[in-house]
Amino acid sequence: MDRFARVVLGYHGCSADFAGSLLSGETTLDDWKESRNPYDWLGHGIYFWEHAPERARRWAESEQREKKGVPGAVVGAVIQLGRCLDFTDVAFTHALASVYKGLKESYAAGEASLQSNKRGNRMLDCLVINELARHNPGGRFQTVRSPFLEGRPAFPHSGIRRESHIQVAVIDRSCILGVFRPTSGSKEV
Repeated sequence: MDRFARVVLGYHGCSADFAGSLLSGETTLDDWKESRNPYDWLGHGIYFWEHAPERARRWAESEQREKKGVPGAVVGAVIQLGRCLDFTDVAFTHALASVYKGLKESYAAGEASLQSNKRGNRMLDCLVINELARHNPGGRFQTVRSPFLEGRPAFPHSGIRRESHIQVAVIDRSCILGVFRPTSGSKEV
């Protein structure tokens, strides 16, 4: 792990049952399944909102409501970013175009269709990022981090969006140094 790696707090929205199981030690970090949903955009990993427990809570509540009223919860984690594919760094955003071009050529040679992004579906982003994360000359990336502009404008004509956040996908579970039950003031999140 990179000795200069940054440590961040991440918040994961999930079911109350999973949060309780993880926090009690019944479920271990090794048992924590990586996300492979069609809307996952940062590749396969365990997803966190960086320093945003309220955003994680809102997502957990809406996601769990869709699963027939299962209560949502939030798990906090201390994450060492390690070898991080960080899309706030232009070196990595520029690498995406090269990886995409290689994938496009490879799929065309095999006469296969390259996946695409469609409303709510980020399969092309996921494919390109997974490819870049696996084939880093300096060793596999352990985490992926990116800003995400989301929601309506904060006020008329604003470039700031109401639900913007930084998301972290943890590929290597050893980057999760520990988990905790977050609180917001005196109220549990």
